[in-house]
Amino acid sequence: MISQIVSAIGVMVAGVFACALYYWLSDKLLSLALPVPEGNVRQASINLNRRATIRPWLFLGPALILLGVYLIYPVIATFILSFYDRSGDYYVGFANYRWAFFDQQFRQSIFNNILWLAVVPAACTFFGLVIAVLTDRIWWGNIAKSIVFMPMAISFVGASVIWKFIYEFRGGNETQIGLLNAIVKAVGGDPQIWISLPFWNSFFLMIILIWIQTGFAMVILSAALRGIPEETIEAAVIDGANGWQIFWKIMVPQIWGTIAVVWTTITILVLKVFDIVLTMTNGQWNTMVLANLMFDWMFRGGGDSGRSAVIALVIMLAVTPIMIWNIRQAHRDAEGH
Repeated sequence: MISQIVSAIGVMVAGVFACALYYWLSDKLLSLALPVPEGNVRQASINLNRRATIRPWLFLGPALILLGVYLIYPVIATFILSFYDRSGDYYVGFANYRWAFFDQQFRQSIFNNILWLAVVPAACTFFGLVIAVLTDRIWWGNIAKSIVFMPMAISFVGASVIWKFIYEFRGGNETQIGLLNAIVKAVGGDPQIWISLPFWNSFFLMIILIWIQTGFAMVILSAALRGIPEETIEAAVIDGANGWQIFWKIMVPQIWGTIAVVWTTITILVLKVFDIVLTMTNGQWNTMVLANLMFDWMFRGGGDSGRSAVIALVIMLAVTPIMIWNIRQAHRDAEGH
């Protein structure tokens, strides 16, 4: 354990040192390649302008190369792979796309993803906004925010294990150790295998992601609420507006851009949800989502790189427009301030 910690610290220190060394050397070489002669003002000006033009690309070069190797190339390779058979050796045209169109499990995964998209971003944004408003009005608001934000520090797998205990079911006359079933039994109900209930089990899985991401929404929206001018709130109070009217007609419209960014950010996360479903149900009982289906086709049963590539492209095409809109909205908000 100690050796692993020491190795990790060593790698981080070496990485920071290597980056600093690269920036220093590249800037030094650029200065040597484009010197600034003292007696020639015109040439000095030209070289300084060239330095200013080249330097950003020089500093961004490693990042752009890594993006090309680990993002752009895989996208192109995945697109090409989607036209080949399971082994990636024989061209099959649009056969994999036809399979996706007619496959029942693929359609079920699409439906589940849509269900997640309809519930999770809305719930996280709503609860985050309500908690942000309420905690700003109480003296122990910062403590409450810390508690709500705490699940963000837990991995999706760790959170799923926690909630697996909450949904735990014991058959026969065994004591129910699952919190939810213990409560149900205490009030006279019948314990259930919650994660296997048709249709509703997806909602039980969504609760986990809502529990994790509400803290993120709360922090961002709380910061946006603090940016609302106090004069606006005071004027509304003087005009006779109640708390509900101030919330919906004053606060929400003024932070609508931030709400949209939070919503779309969580939407992108939901489209890629994988860990929770894998840990809780492994896609059983009609809980499969696209990321898990892609994983199954790629790494299980011998693997099928063609069909998994098609699913990966579907996920990418779903995420990309939302991501582009999110970036533009963030830039628009930044320019507005």
